[in-house]
Amino acid sequence: MAFMAFNHGVNVVGMVKNKQKYCMTCAWAMQVDYDKVMLLIGKQSVTGQKIMPGDIIGISALSEFQREIALKLGDEHSDQVDKLEGIQHLDNDGAIYILNAARLMKVEVLEIMHPKGIEEDNLIYGKIIEKIETIFPFLNMSDI
Repeated sequence: MAFMAFNHGVNVVGMVKNKQKYCMTCAWAMQVDYDKVMLLIGKQSVTGQKIMPGDIIGISALSEFQREIALKLGDEHSDQVDKLEGIQHLDNDGAIYILNAARLMKVEVLEIMHPKGIEEDNLIYGKIIEKIETIFPFLNMSDI
């Protein structure tokens, strides 16, 4: 990433859909209201291709000591390997959380948009329906 306009956190998006676990690292995430978030997921992401309005997803804002998890989950595709093998995680009604993350959020996907200039990607808008804050500091993209 040549230019970083903001200090991005490192997040994991995870869900179980049709008995298959999907998980990915997502840097392009932000809170847009007290209980609303947006994620930009690239067209190449198998996880992003499976997320639909009405789905429940987990978002884990990783802790500063979870760099290796971020790297592992950012490599390969969920339909090719078990990306969560060896990673402590929890399935909460289909939302997958990475344990010991700085923040854990269960999110209902409200809408998927395709704005001009990034039409092929998925801009996901969702509502936080459950959240957990830990004492751990955030992992930043600049630390990767």
